[in-house]
Amino acid sequence: MIIGRKKEQSDLLRLVESDEPQFCAVYGRRRVGKTYLIRETFGYKFTFQHVGVANASMKRQLSAFRNSLRDAGLENCNLPKDWFDAFEMLQHLVEQSSDRKKIIYLDELSWMDTPKSNFISALEHFWNGWATARAEKDIVLIVCGSATSWIVNKIMKNRGGLHNRLTESILVQPFTLSECEQFVQVQDIPMNRKDIVEAYMALGGIPYYWSLMRRGESLAQNMDRLFFADDGKLRNEFEELYASLFKRPEPYIAIVEALATKKIGMSRDEVSAMSGVENSGMLTKILEDLEQCGFIRRYQAFDKKKYGATYQLIDNFTLFYYRFLRVVDAVAIGYWSSAIDWPEISAWKGLAFERVCLWHIPQIKKSLGISGIVSSEYSWRTSATDEHDGAQIDLLIDRSDNVVNVCEIKFSSDEFSITKSVEQGLRRKLSVFKQVSATRKSIHLTLITTYGVQRNEYSNLMQSQITMDDLFC
Repeated sequence: MIIGRKKEQSDLLRLVESDEPQFCAVYGRRRVGKTYLIRETFGYKFTFQHVGVANASMKRQLSAFRNSLRDAGLENCNLPKDWFDAFEMLQHLVEQSSDRKKIIYLDELSWMDTPKSNFISALEHFWNGWATARAEKDIVLIVCGSATSWIVNKIMKNRGGLHNRLTESILVQPFTLSECEQFVQVQDIPMNRKDIVEAYMALGGIPYYWSLMRRGESLAQNMDRLFFADDGKLRNEFEELYASLFKRPEPYIAIVEALATKKIGMSRDEVSAMSGVENSGMLTKILEDLEQCGFIRRYQAFDKKKYGATYQLIDNFTLFYYRFLRVVDAVAIGYWSSAIDWPEISAWKGLAFERVCLWHIPQIKKSLGISGIVSSEYSWRTSATDEHDGAQIDLLIDRSDNVVNVCEIKFSSDEFSITKSVEQGLRRKLSVFKQVSATRKSIHLTLITTYGVQRNEYSNLMQSQITMDDLFC
């Protein structure tokens, strides 16, 4: 059963209804459910399907391709000499097929593109010289891969024979909180919404990670088993994740490690200085790749829109790794269960809840009734000066209708109470923001909390509030 993905399924099914040949790229980070989506949508029925082999030579890739051709029904199938030969054999297979639409599904495409293999050239020739030249116009070619940057650069932004040849591209995004809730319900795992939010803080919306949750275990027990047990399924996922996405993961890891130290993000110059990656075209490419994979977000500072961008690490799993897995010296059986009430865990939840909110800005805007209003979203910070004490704002929603929502995000186990000191702090923060930003827009204070804000003599300061439930809409 597919959770969510209605638009993605609709886009895929539309391919087979077209009267023209279709070339579609499906991309997204590792474990996000691309393969499952494609196979389920087409009922596991393809004229031909093949999955590249990880860390294999060209000869091994061609051998695996030959085996897939045999499985699909091609007889007298010898080992291809090269990729041009391999795609010619695929042509013979497709020409024998009686399928109304010839759906060809190539998964983990980047693994097939080994050094000096001319794989892309052969794919170009297959599509331009044969697939689009058929009078029947019945070819549907779907390519897929976890190496998002490879798909984007080699297929979507190709400047050679595949330039502008794609007829469809589908980015498979992580689950939202609502989709995670649907997932655990289908799996019959009893989790309330607070548990789901706390799990999202570490797992993000990656379906595979959620599939590892077990019935009969509390959230803390699941966390211990997945992350802190000697054989925890996600204990070594960080290294495997970045190695699977990038051929040279070291500079990528250096950059996310630098960004993990500053929650509000860094300028390009700061990223370069902290990571040791030279401020050059290589840094540009790495930052673009990380953004395409959903690990970081890029935004212009609210009051510095003419200047450089800020890069912020927002991948929950990566941030959890740096906060906990790197600092736990050895296997710590029961670590999470024993530490669940420690102050450092509570502090982490507060920061992690902010990132959960950044992943759910459409839901926040919907709850505020401003879904149809164009907006930009920022984090904001200014250092103390002689004139003020400085301030930091978790989330700004800068709206085209002359309003800025200043969002204060608080994670708590009960209704949040605005005390006199909290109210004074919020007023100072709003005052500093108005002074430093010099904005002429109306300022609306929005509190985003777990269970809402307790009404008292200080709560009138806020114009609106968002609860945890609103993030599930």
